[in-house]
Amino acid sequence: MGLKQDLMQALKEAMQNKDTLKKETITMLRAAILQVEKDGLKELSEAEMGTIVAKEVKKRKESIVDFEKGGRPDIVEQLNKEIEILSVYLPEQLSEAEITKMVVEAIAAVGATGMKDMGKVMGSIREKTAGKADGKLVSDIVKAELGKL
Repeated sequence: MGLKQDLMQALKEAMQNKDTLKKETITMLRAAILQVEKDGLKELSEAEMGTIVAKEVKKRKESIVDFEKGGRPDIVEQLNKEIEILSVYLPEQLSEAEITKMVVEAIAAVGATGMKDMGKVMGSIREKTAGKADGKLVSDIVKAELGKL
């Protein structure tokens, strides 16, 4: 079963169980996926949908920092619950070791010689890590590996 079908099933269950937060979170995720499909006039692949789920999780993680500074533990708790709900639909995340291995291979493949080649390296591994790793983590590992050259 694909992600869209999983989301529809989870939405039905949330409605039956009167789980408002889960229903709203899944509805928001489905809307985000449908919006990207409408904007691009194409059906998204599972990997592309995984990228959207990862973006939604990232948005919430970034918001948590702001709400913690603002002294809003109620919203922080809600965002954490939303992250928990969304995390079920994330593709399996790559470990730092796996990302490092991919980065080293990408550096060799593009013939990178220093920091000036960061764009080339990031471009070559972006598709492989999309939705499976945080972009900032990938960027940090690329910087570290290029710094060793």
